[in-house]
Amino acid sequence: MQKLLTLLLLACTCIGYSQSITLKGKVSDPDNFPLEAATVYLTTAKDSTMIDYTITNKNGNWELKTRAITQPVFLKISFVGFADHKQKFETLAESKDFGTIKMADRSTNLNEVVIEGETPPIRVKADTLEFNASSFKVRPDASVEALLKQLPGVEIDEEGKITVNGKEVNQILVNGKPFFDKDGKIAIQNLPAEIINKVQVSDTKTKKEELSGDKASGNNASINLTIDEDKNKGFFGRAMAGYGSSERYESSALVNYFKGARKISLLASSNNINSTGFSMNEIFDNMGGGRNMNVWTSDDGGFNINGMQFGGGKGITLSNIIGLNYADEWVKGFDGSANYFFTSANTDNNNRTREVNYLPLRETAVGSGIFVDDSYVLNSQTVTKNDKYAHNFNTEFNVKIDSTTTIYVAPKFSKANSMVKNTTSQASRRLSDDTLLNDREGLFLNENDNTAFNNSFVFSKVLGKSKRSIDVWMDNEIKEDEGSELNKSNTNKYNYDAEGNVTIEADNRDQIRYNRQKTDSHVFAVEFTQPIPDSLEVRLGLTYTMYKNTEDRNGYNFDVATGRYSAYNDLLSNSLESKRNAIRPTAGFRVNKGKIWAYVEGGPRITKFDNNGTYLGQNYAVNKNYILPFLQAGMNYSFTKSKSLWIGGNYEVEFPLARQILEIADVTDPLNTVIGNAELDPEKYYNLHFNFRNYDYATRSGYNIYAGGNYYDSSVRNFTEIDNSAVSTTTYTNVSGTFTTWFGVNWSKSIKREAHTFKASIGVNGNYNGDKGFQNEQLYNSKSLRVSPRLNLTYEYGELLTINPSYNFTYSDTKFTNYVIDRADNFVHRLNLQTTSYWPKHIVFGNDFGYTYNSQLGSGLKKDFFLWNSSIGYNFYNDRLLFKVKVYDLLNQNLATSRTISATRITDEENVVLKRYVMFSLTFKLNKFGEKKADEGNRFWWF
Repeated sequence: MQKLLTLLLLACTCIGYSQSITLKGKVSDPDNFPLEAATVYLTTAKDSTMIDYTITNKNGNWELKTRAITQPVFLKISFVGFADHKQKFETLAESKDFGTIKMADRSTNLNEVVIEGETPPIRVKADTLEFNASSFKVRPDASVEALLKQLPGVEIDEEGKITVNGKEVNQILVNGKPFFDKDGKIAIQNLPAEIINKVQVSDTKTKKEELSGDKASGNNASINLTIDEDKNKGFFGRAMAGYGSSERYESSALVNYFKGARKISLLASSNNINSTGFSMNEIFDNMGGGRNMNVWTSDDGGFNINGMQFGGGKGITLSNIIGLNYADEWVKGFDGSANYFFTSANTDNNNRTREVNYLPLRETAVGSGIFVDDSYVLNSQTVTKNDKYAHNFNTEFNVKIDSTTTIYVAPKFSKANSMVKNTTSQASRRLSDDTLLNDREGLFLNENDNTAFNNSFVFSKVLGKSKRSIDVWMDNEIKEDEGSELNKSNTNKYNYDAEGNVTIEADNRDQIRYNRQKTDSHVFAVEFTQPIPDSLEVRLGLTYTMYKNTEDRNGYNFDVATGRYSAYNDLLSNSLESKRNAIRPTAGFRVNKGKIWAYVEGGPRITKFDNNGTYLGQNYAVNKNYILPFLQAGMNYSFTKSKSLWIGGNYEVEFPLARQILEIADVTDPLNTVIGNAELDPEKYYNLHFNFRNYDYATRSGYNIYAGGNYYDSSVRNFTEIDNSAVSTTTYTNVSGTFTTWFGVNWSKSIKREAHTFKASIGVNGNYNGDKGFQNEQLYNSKSLRVSPRLNLTYEYGELLTINPSYNFTYSDTKFTNYVIDRADNFVHRLNLQTTSYWPKHIVFGNDFGYTYNSQLGSGLKKDFFLWNSSIGYNFYNDRLLFKVKVYDLLNQNLATSRTISATRITDEENVVLKRYVMFSLTFKLNKFGEKKADEGNRFWWF
């Protein structure tokens, strides 16, 4: 590792000593008004190969540092709405000031324009940042993910989260349509970069905002990948199969057919290495560094498809996926897409947990002054088998009736089944003297069938030339769950008298409970927009919500006489119903003038909240009416086209569940009885957040600062009483004054000199939370702080070598008031180094080496480990076949241990994890497109 870091330092030093020149100037319109965000770039005169580029600042100034050029080149300037500027130079061997360059007028719409001829590397439009894919050099077989990493301002972290200039990307589309799913992970990891024409970044809009032409009210970004015209007709894909030691295997296939607006894709995968199996990464496809981190964090880097988790998590998973995606435009103004997924996952896990539960001191007798610490330690071992499968069918259709009317419909269907089998052995002992309090051994089997239908409908109509509009939308969800819970357990509770004599209370169960739950949720809304001169809009709206949830539970004991679960158990049986009808009239306004865009919307939330239940022949009812405020507001101030400030806030209300508000006892668990509280109020809280972003495309550097928080007027917390045998009774209560906050700062910079590219990213993020709760009628307070700084460096030498060291430190500290302990802290170090080499030709060789240290794991759990993954591949048959050998966990040290600190307990946990295996695989690549262009586009040229 030391040698590689030394090589990285020497390479960066060489960059600094390269002979360079500085080119600068100013760009203005014909009236001498400075043009901000004009693209200035250099190309070779011979074949228009890209050399370097920059972007003008708010004053129209630009500066470009590049190597001395000794052959003919073009200086080109592009700005939306003006004719391209082009100037030829035989050489550019010395620094030069070009003065003010005035762009020539061009009759066009400033917001939407197509300039014939060459496309600049970056184009900043009114609300879209557009990258020309061919201007950013990647390997011929690279994925879209590799292309995104080359774009200025784009960051992809170890867990796959994408940010653009500090704004998180939550939607990725291909030619404006989802590619299997809108989060885009399948698209960026599997589509080849060579088919992409443009990468367009804009603010993510809701469907209503998209159809009505509104500004985005959220604070996320959306990426749209447009396909190159000559690659939008043909087949492409790949298939892979591998087998290795310890009976590990993997296989996957993805085949795509594109023809204009029609896109058909088929994928399939099967493996038992905790992976989806879909990645074009030749080195770290299914064993990358992101999965090294998950053994320590809840953000385990897993992959979610239609609600089913793959990879990451606990245990070892065998997963199978089959998917089909279809998108087309059947006639002008009528297009749609559909996808089907079958997913299954079978997970096996062995879990070992040590949980320290802290309790307030107990006075032995009133006024005695003698206190006892009843805190206890729960040790458990659990063997889990989790089998699940799901069918998902998702569609969406857009109908443009005319230039003023659009309809959007998106029905979705799903059918899922899950079975979880736990075999558990556990014991609780008093922390102070190791006295046994209770123990349990049991078999628990839960099965569930789920059927769901969801639909979204949006109607948008512009009324007349004044841009007055009306929007109608509906969201519907109908869901039904049927399941069973089998409990075969033996529980013992140990009670001690004053002399220490023990009385054992046994609770042996062999019972099953059948559950049926149905949810109907319908939201209807209408909004009228009236534009007013001077960039102001007034909005009036009405939203009506109907929600109904019913639960029927019927319990049975095992009847020896019949050999079946036929003896009805009243204690386990109950029925619950919760209904909520709400109407919300709103009024608000939006301003879009100059650099400011802002909105405010508010009104009353009038809610009828009815809850009914039946238990042990008794009826329970809690019916309440509420009039609560609704308020949301946001503002975006653009200092320049690459520097902005976003501030947003709202007031939220969340209603409790029927089981939380009806005083019906749930005695399913003999060690914890749960009862609702009829006096429970909804959760009510304020949310405020901001994000400041500043990215300088000229220097390829930028930073962002963000923070936010929720302050609760009323939050729902457990009110728990725990007896001398560590048996608890839990209800719910409202507390005020709790809060959650989050914050972060990130900075990144990229330097490119000839074939050398150096990237640095530094950041820190964290949380500060205040919580309250009750243990044995005593109110406690906790304040928790988590701070996590990180450093990520990347050095690339052309297409031959990549070196990527990174370091992350996480510190957690929780302080308690009015509690048996006053503090608990923990820190974790994570160090990682990835190297990838594409030399010699046809050979790919990679290493992923990581070290993790956790400071405060309990006794018997190893605090640190190394994880080293290595892979070598050989491309042959015109690079259409790849033979690869990879070794996961080369040192055989991988661990899955963690520590979790909460307000009342500290939990140390160990789970089964993938250990060392070697895998041999063969990958076949298929690319068959239409006729290629004579000119493949502008790629960076190394002088």
